[in-house]
Amino acid sequence: MTDQPAILAEDIRKRYGRTQALAGLDLTVAHGTVHAVLGPNGAGKTTAVRILTTLLRADSGRAEVLGLDVARKADELRSRIGLTGQNAAVDERLTGLENLEMFGRLYRLPVKAARARAADLLARFELTEAASRQVNTYSGGMRRRLDLAASLVIAPPMLFLDEPTTGLDPRSRQGMWDVIGDLVRGGTTVLLTTQYLEEADRLASRISVVDGGRVVAEGSPDELKARLGGGHLELVVRPGEDLAVAAGLLGRFAAGEVTVDAAARMASAPTRDGVGILPDLIRALDDAGVGLADLALRRPTLDDVFLTLTGHRPDGGSADGGSAGGAAGDDGPGDDSAATVAASVAAEKGGSR
Repeated sequence: MTDQPAILAEDIRKRYGRTQALAGLDLTVAHGTVHAVLGPNGAGKTTAVRILTTLLRADSGRAEVLGLDVARKADELRSRIGLTGQNAAVDERLTGLENLEMFGRLYRLPVKAARARAADLLARFELTEAASRQVNTYSGGMRRRLDLAASLVIAPPMLFLDEPTTGLDPRSRQGMWDVIGDLVRGGTTVLLTTQYLEEADRLASRISVVDGGRVVAEGSPDELKARLGGGHLELVVRPGEDLAVAAGLLGRFAAGEVTVDAAARMASAPTRDGVGILPDLIRALDDAGVGLADLALRRPTLDDVFLTLTGHRPDGGSADGGSAGGAAGDDGPGDDSAATVAASVAAEKGGSR
């Protein structure tokens, strides 16, 4: 395994008119890992993916993928990467098998090899029974699995997944997570952009939080959570007990404001040393004669990290109305599909025959 990272991006900048989509993005991704990029709509995630997959040129900065400069070695790089964009790249008028055979031919595979590869991928993604059906009859989860299969026709060592599970039901999302896990265990490196924080927590060994076109924090999921301190302490008093007294006592040990929910008989507050204060808090409540129904220490979540670092909620909402360029399609025009990459490879090699 080489010490060179799978992705190295330094001071990448890109502007669309008056909108600064990327404002000095730095990113390093290790081989054989899932590296998640989190950020609200308009943060620059999709623009970064387009630049790293050679579909868009940066205004300035430097980026290498698999040791190849994305601007100067774009032709060579395209045959070594896979991309699944936010929108499915498959042709709904074709069958699943025909779609994958088409991708194989775009990548200049011989007819028999393209057909064999298509059959293998359909089996891998549990689509064999639907292979002869037109894609317009597929469910959303089936289409996304087929789209991911298309990006794997050439078995690329580097795979870019731009919000691959957006719009999927929980079961289909879980299935995609299983597939991504299998790919990484097989040696594939994955750059994953997502707004599902559970997805990043489940899959990624490293996370970069992007806001305003630059990385504002990076680390493992646990490292990012640890930045927020001890967690959140929640107590629920028994019916008839004095919630105000309990909240007052909790305030003595809290690291921030105490929130009271009278309907739920609950008081909660952030704490820097949750485990350490529990004995003293329990003793104080006992001395005051306040009976508890429940007491829990909740660790910080990625939702907490996201909101603290960006001021945005995971769905892209914010106190100030959102980031620049905050359209649902992220941060700029252009196609971002496996079909675009495959077509570029075919064009560079004179087209398939």
